[in-house]
Amino acid sequence: MSTTMNDAAAPTIPRQSWLALAALLLGMSIALLDTTIVNVALPTIRTSLDASESTLSWIISGYALAFGLTLIPAGRLGDRIGHKWIYFSGVALFTVASLACGFAQSDLQLVIFRVLQGLAGGIFVPAVTAFIQLLFPGRTRGTAFAIMGAVIGVSSALGPIIGGLIIEAFGVENGWRLVFFVNLPVGIITCIAAAALLPPRDKTLPRAAKGLDAMGIALVSAAFVALLVPLIQGQEDGWPLWTWISLVGGIVLLALFGAWEVHTDRKGRVPLVPPTLFSHASFTGGVILALVYFAAFTSIFFTISLLWQSGLGYSALASGAVAIPFAIGSIISSSQSNRLALKLGRNVLVLGTALVTVGLGWSWLILLTTAPSDLTNWLFAVPLLLAGLGNGFFIAPNVQFIVATVDRQDAGSASAVISAIQRIGSAVGIAIIGSVLFGSLPGGREMATAAGRAAGFTDASAAAMGVSAAFAAVALLLVFTLPRRVATPGPPTPPKDDAPADPAVQEA
Repeated sequence: MSTTMNDAAAPTIPRQSWLALAALLLGMSIALLDTTIVNVALPTIRTSLDASESTLSWIISGYALAFGLTLIPAGRLGDRIGHKWIYFSGVALFTVASLACGFAQSDLQLVIFRVLQGLAGGIFVPAVTAFIQLLFPGRTRGTAFAIMGAVIGVSSALGPIIGGLIIEAFGVENGWRLVFFVNLPVGIITCIAAAALLPPRDKTLPRAAKGLDAMGIALVSAAFVALLVPLIQGQEDGWPLWTWISLVGGIVLLALFGAWEVHTDRKGRVPLVPPTLFSHASFTGGVILALVYFAAFTSIFFTISLLWQSGLGYSALASGAVAIPFAIGSIISSSQSNRLALKLGRNVLVLGTALVTVGLGWSWLILLTTAPSDLTNWLFAVPLLLAGLGNGFFIAPNVQFIVATVDRQDAGSASAVISAIQRIGSAVGIAIIGSVLFGSLPGGREMATAAGRAAGFTDASAAAMGVSAAFAAVALLLVFTLPRRVATPGPPTPPKDDAPADPAVQEA
């Protein structure tokens, strides 16, 4: 009897399923690596392509925004026609876009190809969690999601270090191009593995409801573009009238998007974002939490990379080395976060956001009180280790706590929304932090000497880090809108037929 029960609780998983998981996580690793590896290359891109300040923000924000806006419709399309070839096509497009980024001859070309990269990432990443739901039953599904969480943490945390090593090895002029070319062999191997290992759509499963809510996609995309363009370009252009008109227009478009979703739902069609989700106040708080937290954490190494290289004159490798304590902390804590979530409940998120707030606040104080000539990576070792530990505690379990605020039948839709909001939060964070950092730089003679540049970038970085720390503090307060505990840790329950198959990606 005991043996039977154990077998039922832990079914034998075919070797093919584990190989398929490896193919899925290989693709996910390059999508997430590209969210952070490019940060350390920004100063060399600026020099090589004579890129403007706003272009540097667009390189990061454009990728994140396109990624986030594509997740939900790609998940729905995969549910309609099967996730295998959606995944294959997305990885293939990502690989081609990476090649184009590496060959870019101008800053405009690079921004366009980065947006294409982001679109491709948003196309194939939802298939990862969808396949985990399909291939792994029972407790093994939790194991598969834990492995996915580890890959997310490691890929994102190691990005700045890998980028620094590549640029150090191949030089400033061409090293940043290799940061993109490194995706090519991984992308090709992933496409081959996906074609060979991923199962086709199970025709016995019901198809998701028809319709991709094209108007909803258009409205929300236009709204966030209208908000981001002035946030990124406004400082460089001197905040002309069009920037304020665009900001107001973005808010109006968001309101129209909300009204359209309500209208679509009442007509019995499938909305992009089910309005019923926001009937739960805690879910609304969780959405704002995801937006604010990712705005805080994603911008850290944008600030540090520019300070270390453009301001203090260090190499890309030295800039990447600053991230090592953060990476170590993230890897250690993410491996323990689900176990602690069982013990501590919501307090694991409180602990995580508190450590991030302390780490970023401490880093802000260092920048505020230390002479540029005295800044070293050792000064930031402890605060960034704390921030990394906090990040790992937050990243893995945050989605399950936010999704727990809605009805179980809405879990798939809720997790898709949170996944998209995380990426959009990254884009908004870089836009705001970039505007603060570049807007705080002095001009003219003050930046003409090495000492002047160091002082200018240190002061500007202090202002930017202060905003990141403030975002983290707000995120800490928002954690208390979530439930104290969830029934079980791990991925949300499978969605309804008209919702994406859980494309939640607990991204770092």
